[in-house]
Amino acid sequence: MAPAGSVGDAAQRDLRALLWASIDNDDSRDLDQLTVAEPAAGSAVKVLVAVADVDGLVQPASAVDAHARHNTTSVYTPGAVFPMLPTRLSTDLTSLNQDQDRAAVIVEFVVGADGALGASAVYRAVVRNHAKLAYDSVAAWLDGGPAPAPLAAVPGLDAQVRLQDGVAQRLKSQRHARGALSLETLEPRAVFDGDVLTDLRPDAKNRAKELIEEFMVAANGVTAGYLAGRRFPSVRRVLRSPERWSRIVEVAAGLHETLPPEPDGAALDRFLARRHHADPARFSDLSLTIVKLLGSGEYQVERPGASAVGHFGLAVQDYTHSTAPNRRYPDVITQRLLKAALAGGPVPYADDELDALAQHCTAQEDNAKKIERQVRKSAAALLLEPMVGRQFDGIVTGAAAKGTWVRVLEPAVEGKVVRGAEGLDVGNRVRVELLATDVERGYIDFARVGRG
Repeated sequence: MAPAGSVGDAAQRDLRALLWASIDNDDSRDLDQLTVAEPAAGSAVKVLVAVADVDGLVQPASAVDAHARHNTTSVYTPGAVFPMLPTRLSTDLTSLNQDQDRAAVIVEFVVGADGALGASAVYRAVVRNHAKLAYDSVAAWLDGGPAPAPLAAVPGLDAQVRLQDGVAQRLKSQRHARGALSLETLEPRAVFDGDVLTDLRPDAKNRAKELIEEFMVAANGVTAGYLAGRRFPSVRRVLRSPERWSRIVEVAAGLHETLPPEPDGAALDRFLARRHHADPARFSDLSLTIVKLLGSGEYQVERPGASAVGHFGLAVQDYTHSTAPNRRYPDVITQRLLKAALAGGPVPYADDELDALAQHCTAQEDNAKKIERQVRKSAAALLLEPMVGRQFDGIVTGAAAKGTWVRVLEPAVEGKVVRGAEGLDVGNRVRVELLATDVERGYIDFARVGRG
C-alpha cells in the first residue's frame, strides 16, 4: 500500500533520500518518529523530526478513530502491549518502519551554538527509515562501544547520529539553564526467561534517550508555536507549579540545602544537580521523591491569545503532544489541527469538543497508568513471593489517608506499609520487612523495621 498521500502529492515534499533513522526501545514496533540533522550557517544545526501521518489512514469519525478516541493511549505492561490503534496500523501501515516509504508531518527547527531555537517550519513529506536503531546499543556506541550493526550498515549514519547527539546536548543545556529539572527515575522493565518472569530491572536514562527526548520537546514546542501563530487552538500538555512545594523545601532542608519559599524551577534544578554530584548512588531515590511531589500533568485547551500555563518540569511555556500519534490520541488531534492549518482550512474541532477531548484524554491516561501500575504490581508480587520475611531498604513514595507506600530498589518494586507507617512522609528512607504478597490483586505488604 502506498503511503497516505502518495509521493506525487503536490502538498508533500520527497525527503526519502535524507539519512532518516529511528531510535526507540529494542522491542518497539510502533515507530512514531524519525530524525535527521544538517549543518546550517555558522555553528547552527537544522534538525528535522518526521512524525508518522496517522491521520492519513485514520479518518475522523471512522470506526478506527472511535476506537482510538475511546482508548486515547497504548497501554504497556510487562507481559503485553495493548495498542491504541489496531496492530496492523500501529506496527505496519502507520509505523515508520525501516525500508518503507511513509507519509509524515515534518517539524523543522534550527538550533544555535548556544542551544537556542531559531527559525522553524512545519510541512508534509514522504520519508524513508534507513535504520531501526535501539536506545541501549546506540548509547553504548556513543560512550565508546562498538557500532550497532544497523548503524554500521548505512554509510554516513554514524556521523549523522553523532551530529544529532551533539545538538541534543546543546538543547539540554539550554533547557536546564531555564530551569528544566534533571530527574533520573528508574522505571522497572520486566525481564523474562521464556514465559518466566525473572527480574524487574530499572530502565535508566542514557544519551540516546536524551537525544530523542530533547528533539521531541523541541518539536512539540515548535508545533504549539505554529498553531498559535495561525490563531489555531491546541491541546497543551501542562504541569502546573507543584502544590506540595513546601514539602520539596523540607526534603531539601533535610539534605542541608535551602530552596526559596515559592516554586522556582531553576533553583530546584540547581539543587538536583548538586545532589547528583554529591550522592549519585541515591539520586534516583531523590528524583522519585520530587516526581511524586510535582504531581501529574494534564491536557488543557489553549486558545488563541490566551496565556499559556506551561510545563514546570520541562521549563517550557508552549508545549503540546504531537510526536507519538501511533500511541497517544492527543497527538492525533494535534496532527489534524496542524494539517488543517497547513491547508488554510477551518479548525476541525468545535471549542466544546476540544475541551471534552482534553478532559477525556487526561482521565484515560490516568486510567492507563493505573492499569500499568496494577499489572506491574502483580508481576512484582509474583517475583517477591519467595522472599517473604526478607528485609529491604526503601524510600517512601506516597503518604496519604488511604495509606503509605514504599519503593525498594532491588528488585525495583513498590508496596504498602501496613505496619509502622505512622509519621512517614514522601522522601523518608526506611528499612522494611516483606510480610506478604497477593499476585492476583497485586498486593505487596511491608512492615517498617527501622530507618533506611
